[in-house]
Amino acid sequence: MIFARIRWLYAIFVILTGMTLMIATFYLLPKPYSVKFSAWFIRLLVFIPVRLKGKEDPEAQMFLVNHQSDIDIGIMETISTRDLAWVAKQELFKVPFFGLVLKLPKDIPLQRESKTSLVKLLKECKERLDHGRVITIFPEGTRTETGKMKPFKPGAKIVADKYALKVQPVVLIATAWHFSNKRRDFCSGAVTAIYLDAFVADRSDPEWLEKLHATMQKVYDDELANHPRYR
Repeated sequence: MIFARIRWLYAIFVILTGMTLMIATFYLLPKPYSVKFSAWFIRLLVFIPVRLKGKEDPEAQMFLVNHQSDIDIGIMETISTRDLAWVAKQELFKVPFFGLVLKLPKDIPLQRESKTSLVKLLKECKERLDHGRVITIFPEGTRTETGKMKPFKPGAKIVADKYALKVQPVVLIATAWHFSNKRRDFCSGAVTAIYLDAFVADRSDPEWLEKLHATMQKVYDDELANHPRYR
């Protein structure tokens, strides 16, 4: 237990240092290199190599990613060459220090259960898309460490349908096993990330988000069966 806490504290220190580097270099490096530099700094110092399956679609306009751990963002930033615009809860933008990490690269705040916020979300997503960024969303809306993805929130579908976006799902395998604030534990080791085939959102299909949830869960379960240490 003591060693688990020490490992976790080390990872926290590295993550905070990486965020500080991002803030310090944001206006010194061309976009989005300060974010990428920070993410690579964290990933290398916490010893998290990535087994990548599938290929990033260079025409993707939205990434939908399952969410288990705080290291998920860093993993996505390092496996993608694109400038990612993250959609996150509005409350996170108000958190001291961490809020600045979101505000500087102009990530997108989301106020839940608000029609006014939905209009603002669509507007801000369009602005980021016009600048060549990829809208990146955890459609579950929160972390889950059980391996069973929570139902996907409708926001991602609304944005994708509105602008007929090319959507690419990404499945991250058991990242909570490597880093968990809930358990206060950290274990280095390789993480598997899987790019699924991209598709253009079809607003005529009201169930495509639910179908995608089932597909991503199956990919997760099938891949997990190949990694007995996570069971």
